[in-house]
Amino acid sequence: MSTAPARYRNTHVGGCTSTVVTHARDGSVRLQSPEPLQPYLRRLNDALAHWAQQTPERVFVARRDATQPGQPWLTIAYAQMQDRARRLGQALLDLGASAQRPLLILSGNDLEHLSLAMGAMWAGIPHIPASPAYSLVSQDHGKLRHIVGLTTPGVVFAAGPAYQRAIEAVMPADMPVVMTEGLAVDGSGSGRRHAFHTLLQTEPGPALEAAHTSVGPDTVVKILFTSGSTRMPKGVTTTHRMMCANQQMLRQSLAFLADEPPVLVDWLPWNHVFGGSHNVGLTLVNGGTLYIDDGKPTPEAIGPTLRNLREISPTVYFNVPKGLEMIVQAMRSDTVLRDSLFRRCQAMMFAGAALAQAVWDQLDRHAEAAIGERLLMITGLGMTEAAPTCTFAVGTDTASGHIGLPVPGVETKLVWDAAAGKTEIRFRGPNVMPGYWRAPEQTAEAFDEEGFYRTGDAVRWIDEADPQRGLRFDGRIAEDFKLATGTFVSVGPLRARIVREGDPCVWDAVITGLNRNEVGALIFPRLDDCRRLAGLPATADAPQVLRHPAVQGFFQALLDRLQQGATGSASRVARLHVMQQPPSLDAGEVTDKGTINQRAVLTHRAALVERLHEAAVDDVEVLRPISSADA
Repeated sequence: MSTAPARYRNTHVGGCTSTVVTHARDGSVRLQSPEPLQPYLRRLNDALAHWAQQTPERVFVARRDATQPGQPWLTIAYAQMQDRARRLGQALLDLGASAQRPLLILSGNDLEHLSLAMGAMWAGIPHIPASPAYSLVSQDHGKLRHIVGLTTPGVVFAAGPAYQRAIEAVMPADMPVVMTEGLAVDGSGSGRRHAFHTLLQTEPGPALEAAHTSVGPDTVVKILFTSGSTRMPKGVTTTHRMMCANQQMLRQSLAFLADEPPVLVDWLPWNHVFGGSHNVGLTLVNGGTLYIDDGKPTPEAIGPTLRNLREISPTVYFNVPKGLEMIVQAMRSDTVLRDSLFRRCQAMMFAGAALAQAVWDQLDRHAEAAIGERLLMITGLGMTEAAPTCTFAVGTDTASGHIGLPVPGVETKLVWDAAAGKTEIRFRGPNVMPGYWRAPEQTAEAFDEEGFYRTGDAVRWIDEADPQRGLRFDGRIAEDFKLATGTFVSVGPLRARIVREGDPCVWDAVITGLNRNEVGALIFPRLDDCRRLAGLPATADAPQVLRHPAVQGFFQALLDRLQQGATGSASRVARLHVMQQPPSLDAGEVTDKGTINQRAVLTHRAALVERLHEAAVDDVEVLRPISSADA
């Protein structure tokens, strides 16, 4: 008996549903959308001015007021934001900020952060949304110190007293610092510290008018820092042209964005390109409303997200896989949450990691229960250096790992890497950066001889016989390695399998075995989930948790499953070590968004890797911690 095809909400998409394939003389394959990129804004300032005139009272951004009972929403409408931008732009100029002396923002997502970013943009001043972790988590402030030295900011904004230590440790004594009212303004008369609310009283003048007039497509909007595979972050120069072109690419591919003003409920951090350029940008360009979500995809912090989604129905929803997984779990017993999330949502999108098929299937079930049909799940490939979107998969047959086809305006080049045995994907277009900030050597290395950005990402066809079905992600070329036998180990898919099979106790895995006879893995556990599995209190430390028989049994069973599902030596994990010590931000082992840097872990913990592979143990035994410390 045949099964009726699944019904999907009729969502307006286009632009990246087909591609033109060309085989170049150099052996590379070129892909390009048959749909040309339509004209786009010269600068993002014009979008703010447009909506301030057309819909002055519409809310641009909102955040709950944590100081009030019931936490009502504090809102800033488009006309208000334009007025704020002009006042703050003049104030930043008065304080000495300029195109070469940017605004450094030490803050998470908040109304002051966005207001200052809009003010800097209006005045042609780049802003630098630095990761809060570089100030609040780091012990040596090494990355923040690097950013300050590279960018030479003219003004610093600090969101609260928690940033005081970083300011005192890193900022020059004469650096003007703008602070929220939670921080006392310096009464010494030095003029170093300024309260945010006093800047809003600044009257715009001729200097602002001249600065605003000079802003054009190649003016720098922001400098986003990405860690990449090196210890110190690189500054991605992000221009108006890049962001405006990419927003037009989104409008043509995710055409539903132009059908009605988008409504977002979003926590994704603005110091990253997905939250700060993609999501804030699509809200601004399409005249939408962004509700800042103060929740996070962790058991302790998911509450605000669930509350916000019960109250605000988004028209499109973005999250990371862990966040979607936690929402799925909550919807099993919360139909108010379920119905609100799906009521007017046109599509969902995830980024940062692969979404488990089981979670995807449950999202489909919840959507069918709420609205009688499924939503499109958008996937793709983007990067900070491309502002960010380059490809999208927008069909109903999309699966985890698919990245689709190029969006309009992006030229794509597929290059076979014989050494790695994989195909690298490269991009060229108006959304691609002109280079890294004040780093000409790194910039030169990032582009090939034709000006295509070298992503380092590997891809392969979903169906080689039918290129129109698109591409799938095939890992990072630089992470892959050979065993002593000459067999290639594809790290990305193996990591993803370990994380999937090890749910919920595995956070991430680092694959080992370079020039050795077998593959090993260093497992970074989710200690809270391990504690729950063991029935231990929250005060139990890592050694106590990881030595518990229930936890050891879990990882032994994981290793057994990994071995049973292996197809050869390259996918057969022979040795596991569960880490007691978490990855170090200061050592570059983990990025501020919580992703593991494989190369940094392998370098920093080389002695542990050596002991892992030299230990005389049965190859199906879960290795116990070799010492009290992993490093």
